Amino acid sequence: MAHRPGPGALWAPEYPTDGDTAGARHFLEHCADSGNPQPFGAYEIRLRQDGHAIGGVGFHGAPNAEGQVTIGYGLTPAARGKGYASEALRALLEFARDEGIAAVNGDADLDNIASQRVMVAAGMRFVRADDRVKYFIVEWSDTPEVPDTTEVTYVVEATAATDAV
Repeated sequence: MAHRPGPGALWAPEYPTDGDTAGARHFLEHCADSGNPQPFGAYEIRLRQDGHAIGGVGFHGAPNAEGQVTIGYGLTPAARGKGYASEALRALLEFARDEGIAAVNGDADLDNIASQRVMVAAGMRFVRADDRVKYFIVEWSDTPEVPDTTEVTYVVEATAATDAV
């Protein structure tokens, strides 16, 4: 919260961002109000090669009564456009599915095309928009579905566009 690393913490330049600080504040408020939602809390995104934190990814809280969670993520400006957010979000979605979550929701401002591409690249689909935000979801069921190749092609294109940004 104070933008100072603790003992032994490895932070990349520009970390934490204002979004990371807001996410930490929200997490601590949630803990104070409702208890620790772990494992549905916040996580740092760290570089494999040196362990420096470059952003965050996580859940906005514990699952609701329908078994759904909402996610958020962000990176330092220097780490954007390198596929880190898509990789982190894919891992978070896999974790949610392994934990028995029925659906994961996410959203991005209308002008935040990069974040929209990250969600699509990670396997989320666009569901609706309002005058400010686009909403995305990924849902799982026990019934296997035949893949829609049009959507798969779009995801591949979105991944390439995200990694090239």
